Amino acid sequence: MKVFEKTIEILRLEASAIENVAATVRREAVERAIELLLALTGKVLVTGVGKSGVIAQKIAQTLTSTGTPAIFIHPSDAMHGGLGILSDGDVVVALSNSGETDELLAMLPAIANRGAAVISIVGNADSTLARSSNVVLEAAIDKEACPLNLAPTSSTTAALALGDAIAMTLMEAKGLTEADFAVNHPAGRLGRRLTMRVADLMHENPAVTPNAGWMEVVKAISTYSLGAVNVIDENGRLLGIVTDGDLRRTIERTAPDELTGLTASSMMTADPIKTSSSMLAFEALKIMEDRPSQISVLPVVDGEKCVGLLRLHDVVRSGI
Repeated sequence: MKVFEKTIEILRLEASAIENVAATVRREAVERAIELLLALTGKVLVTGVGKSGVIAQKIAQTLTSTGTPAIFIHPSDAMHGGLGILSDGDVVVALSNSGETDELLAMLPAIANRGAAVISIVGNADSTLARSSNVVLEAAIDKEACPLNLAPTSSTTAALALGDAIAMTLMEAKGLTEADFAVNHPAGRLGRRLTMRVADLMHENPAVTPNAGWMEVVKAISTYSLGAVNVIDENGRLLGIVTDGDLRRTIERTAPDELTGLTASSMMTADPIKTSSSMLAFEALKIMEDRPSQISVLPVVDGEKCVGLLRLHDVVRSGI
């Protein structure tokens, strides 16, 4: 067996399944499903058995994290008390490739009695589940990616992609912003990128005056141990920045008998690229890195006042 070729063939089969769903799912069904979910006054219950149950759990999590409250409920649990969570105004999203899953069908009378709408994601639009649903989203496939055409593969991929598409459409329709998204994702790298600001990482303003001599600048850089100092005027406004590199290059090109005349203003980089304390740290990171010559420090300026210094090292160490 040529394993690489076989792997690519299977990937293409699954990709083809998604393309087929995109080409065949009915416009009116999608629009009605989105309409029901946008008008939702309760919550979404997503359900399925076996592999469809795993896909249902993922769809529920995606809906919840993108602004549509949803929970997964297993049909067996539902029939043994779990349906107590279901109420009028809720929507049930039921997944079954065959549309004839016994455990799902057993739930239907109880769902109807509670006045909840049913959106089914099925592979068979002529199934019992489909006929009992308010909206049918057909995710039919020609063939499973399984060599025996038995293991749920292309069918679950198609159902997952359709569920993701519905969730993303809802997210956009609701106008969910990055700030809204961050509220639901406060942890991990994603959460830090969406919530951590320059103020959380910057160092209190390490600064010298423009008339400070070169030895004073050296002492300031050593004292703060940040590799640079800001140069500010008497009103706290930023005039420039002196980095280790600025200091070293200036001393190298200055005659020994002229060193005493060096000042911060003669060594600094005037009008440097800067950030603000309210900027997202990830945005500041991009300012420092997305350029031909990387910047290792950024002065932090709020309004007309220089308030601190941000180091690339600290941003990277934060894990954003």
